Amino acid sequence: MRKVLLVGGAGYVGCVLAEELLERGYAIRILDRLYFGEEGLRDIADRVELVVGDMRTLDPAILDDVDRVVNVGGLSNDPTAEYNPQANYEMNTVATRTLAELCIAHGVNRYILASSCSIYDTGVGDEEKDVLQDEQTPVAPRAAYSSSKREAEKALLALAEQHPDFCPVILRKGTIYGFSPRMRYDLVVNTFVKDALSKGYITIHYGGEMWRPLVDIRDAARAYISCLQAPAEQVRAQTFNVVYRNMRISELALRVREVFRALGKSIDIRTDYGYKGVRSYRVSGQKLRRVLNLEPVVSVEDSVRDMVERIQRYGFDDFDNPRYYNIRWMRLLESADKVIRVTGKVFEAG
Repeated sequence: MRKVLLVGGAGYVGCVLAEELLERGYAIRILDRLYFGEEGLRDIADRVELVVGDMRTLDPAILDDVDRVVNVGGLSNDPTAEYNPQANYEMNTVATRTLAELCIAHGVNRYILASSCSIYDTGVGDEEKDVLQDEQTPVAPRAAYSSSKREAEKALLALAEQHPDFCPVILRKGTIYGFSPRMRYDLVVNTFVKDALSKGYITIHYGGEMWRPLVDIRDAARAYISCLQAPAEQVRAQTFNVVYRNMRISELALRVREVFRALGKSIDIRTDYGYKGVRSYRVSGQKLRRVLNLEPVVSVEDSVRDMVERIQRYGFDDFDNPRYYNIRWMRLLESADKVIRVTGKVFEAG
């Protein structure tokens, strides 16, 4: 049985990917700091090996008996990256490279990195830059998050040049949507669903003019598994965009509203034309289809219907809980940490 080290396996994508790997017969060792707790692993806890630790301070023994690595760890969006750029760089860039060097030393050849299509962001207002971009498009990201991911990509590709047996694969995923046992409501489709359920309306910023490449979380998991299983000559040192479809945010809001109408709930769309640092980019996913014959198939509509049903089933409708929002939760943890450093453990005598 092949064993996969899944870094960040208790996170939004990681816990869904862990379930998919188990269904395909993989043994899994998860490394996770557990910033968001173990809730995302509750249904599979007895079938995975969980190592609680920080990806920045790895014990080389983490790779014992491992023959594949998938790294979906680190900080995962712009607000958290900008809140602490140093931690973002340490996790997303330095730890990515360090783990790859450990893999090479241990003879673990297959290493799959979670990158992001936000690397392609061109912003809004320049029509000449509003083009469909692919893996060959020159990129020069400026934001802390996307820059850290691009630097991590370059580090892996450089190691591949130095070590012919090392097989890194880079997946630039579009904005993910869909239900996860470690749910997030700070991703655009998920935010629309949350607002529709809690407020009865959806708000779109900048008139909804910006483009975004999108992909369902289950399709993202399938892409990782495809790259784990593909022959090395197909994927070594390759970058793949993982995209279901590009949509303007205004179209996305309309699609979500139609699902709720079909479910018997009337939803308004409210438009804010103010500029709030919006991102806009369109991305081609043809290489993934051509090279690996993999086609993302889960539509926004199907994913929204599934989300509504499972949010209600699992009781994830406490929408104000900061645990569902990366930056809010990190700020809360940091605030609590400052207090606990003074008081010590909460209920034990000081």
